[in-house]
Amino acid sequence: MNWLRERTAAVLTGAAVGDALGGATEGFTPEAIEQRYGGRVEGIVPPFFADWQTRKPISPYHKGDGHVTDDTLMTQALVQVYAKRRRHLDAFDIAEDLVPLLTEQVRWIPELERETVLLERIFLAEKWLVLRLRYGHVDPREAGVGNTVNCGATMYMAPVGVVNAGDPAAAYAEAIDLAGAHQSSYGREAAGAFAAAISAALTPDADAEAAVAAALAVSHDGTRAAIQAVVEAARRNAAAAPRELAAALREAVIPFDTVGPDYREPDADARRPSRTKSIEELPVALGFLVAHRGDFRESVLAAVNYGRDSDSIATMAGAIAAALGGPDAIPAEWVRGVTEGSRIDFDHYAGLLADAAEQIVRDDTDRIRQRLERLDALAGAAS
Repeated sequence: MNWLRERTAAVLTGAAVGDALGGATEGFTPEAIEQRYGGRVEGIVPPFFADWQTRKPISPYHKGDGHVTDDTLMTQALVQVYAKRRRHLDAFDIAEDLVPLLTEQVRWIPELERETVLLERIFLAEKWLVLRLRYGHVDPREAGVGNTVNCGATMYMAPVGVVNAGDPAAAYAEAIDLAGAHQSSYGREAAGAFAAAISAALTPDADAEAAVAAALAVSHDGTRAAIQAVVEAARRNAAAAPRELAAALREAVIPFDTVGPDYREPDADARRPSRTKSIEELPVALGFLVAHRGDFRESVLAAVNYGRDSDSIATMAGAIAAALGGPDAIPAEWVRGVTEGSRIDFDHYAGLLADAAEQIVRDDTDRIRQRLERLDALAGAAS
């Protein structure tokens, strides 16, 4: 297996493992997590509530027990689009190819413990894709405008980083285009920054700092400021106890976070467009990666025990850490648990994306070569 294929598999697996572990603790505080599980979560755990089927009627999901959430399911859907098109994607591909996968393809949904269409699992900000693109017939490049601004587009952008491996600026541009169908403002900006971080991490000898540097190089406004603030806090507190580190990162992201202190009861101005705000998930994921020097186990567990939107934070941290460390960095017992709990064939999706990525890289190489030849011809004609 060549290096890119191996790392592609690692990215998808690492993201899904982080997602599955973080799902059980989503929405809770570190204190509540420790009280429920008798200390810090150290791996796959059962649901926070035993009565999960009736606890939240609007979202009766079986989180925990190795079940992936919509973060992974949306990532896999985007992988399918790349496998079909085998080229770089844009917002029109989201409308033409991704939306039908949400509404027409019946598949196993781990948190629902049954087969159905993905539309039955994705939450309201993701259902927006179907409302706007299938029923509203909105221009895909603008369809994200008006949606609640959250991490919904960011959480499944890892494949964009893979097909643009080693070119963070291109990853950012492609993710920004794709995310325009889903999100606006800092929700869209974070999607581009995350794809850039994955792209940079998929460079031999890259480390967590390189991934952060790539995200900072492309991002703007509140997203860039939030990443800077949280990463600086992570560097200052890298040697702190886990709870203290988490508190330091939360304190650093508060000025940019619109949700507020109670994740389940968002503030009145939550998730509105802004030039000065940021989603919480990506800066915190990058902070944990820096504090733990890209270590997969420690970065993911830090995200899981952070609470709040822990599944998406752990998805992002897991994807980047796996890109840096490869498949051997992901604990085998976690992979087995998620494979069995979610009935996932990781090799299938890894093969789909790796095949597409290899084709895209070949085509990019040809285009670059042709561009250089044209530039040489232009230079010769001008002399």
